[in-house]
Amino acid sequence: MADSIPDTVNAIYRAESRRVLATLIRLLGDFELAEEALHDAFTAALEQWPRDGVPEKPRPWLVSAGRFKAIDRLRRRARFDQSLTELARLLDESSDNIRELENEHVEDDRLRLIFTCCHPALTREAQIALTLREVCGLTTEEIARAFLTPTPALAQRIVRAKVKIRDARIPYEVPARNELPERLDAVLQVIYLVFNEGYSASSGASLTRADLSGEAIRLAKLLHELLPDPEVTGLLALMLLHESRRPARATLEGEVILLDDQDRTLWDREQIAEGLLLMDQALSSNRFGPYTLQAAIAAVHARATDPSATDWARIVSLYDVLLRASPSPVIELNRAVAVAMRDGPQAGVELIETLLARGDLTDYQPAHAALADLYRRLGKNEEARQAYLRVLELTQQEPQRRFIQRRLAEL
Repeated sequence: MADSIPDTVNAIYRAESRRVLATLIRLLGDFELAEEALHDAFTAALEQWPRDGVPEKPRPWLVSAGRFKAIDRLRRRARFDQSLTELARLLDESSDNIRELENEHVEDDRLRLIFTCCHPALTREAQIALTLREVCGLTTEEIARAFLTPTPALAQRIVRAKVKIRDARIPYEVPARNELPERLDAVLQVIYLVFNEGYSASSGASLTRADLSGEAIRLAKLLHELLPDPEVTGLLALMLLHESRRPARATLEGEVILLDDQDRTLWDREQIAEGLLLMDQALSSNRFGPYTLQAAIAAVHARATDPSATDWARIVSLYDVLLRASPSPVIELNRAVAVAMRDGPQAGVELIETLLARGDLTDYQPAHAALADLYRRLGKNEEARQAYLRVLELTQQEPQRRFIQRRLAEL
């Protein structure tokens, strides 16, 4: 039995460590101290469980052990820093009853942690890095690789964010109801940014990063369980509908396959069914927003058995509503592509050329890629070639670069 304890501890770590950490951060009020306590708690488990047996409820045991270890650390440090003596005393006097820890709404601790990591006092880059590190459990090296940031710089970004949370006394809590819309929006934006980087990596050797999009979906599911807001539901639906296409988006060699050329039998029907159900739930609330509208657009694609069955008129009308709800040049671009599919490539060219002339999307690679493809379909090879060369200048992802180079060779 004792021989299996390390495997048991490892399994519990994978399943429970982020929940334990979230509760320790609430109890201890400090990220670094909580992370040390988490490590100490699992070390204690490896030492004590072979002798005493695995607790019936490991999570509260680990939280309690971690808390006691943190108090011991503070007492040892207090010999050199007297300011820690009072903190150790206060933590020691606070409730440490395991039964109370069992009854804690520990999932609420994870929700508190998400909102803390996405506090508006932090930069968007810091919000993303801190969320991936503390809530998702990705290593600093993994996050740095995902966003092509040197590891030391990324580590400093996370450290500065933690220091700001501590020094600014940012509360570890879900915001009050009147603050929730603004704060929830930041959380949803961070989750969607993480998903997009995983769904279509901005650079590097791979088209996608399944680990990042998977973490974003996991976070959205957690948020949906704890805070069933219609836009949370809509965002989860949107990500599931997009993620369902992953098996068909690239060849076995990692080369890009465009939407019209994908084998739709490879799309994940379970994810599509879940996404459609969630999208319908969000729409029926009549309190939905931009994420739900984008999910409704993704649903039109998901329901089309082949490209010719796509209801482009409905997609354009949905983009019209989305533009009124959340105007942006990127949404205008997406609408222009849909118009091109409904009314022909020349209609799309005119809209995209107008957008680019305004200067809003000058360095936005998808705008030039869409224009190049429409020029190609119109037989305007020289215009297409110039647009593809601009795309190549703006593309850092290797599979996309190879795809554009093949298009140029065809011209």
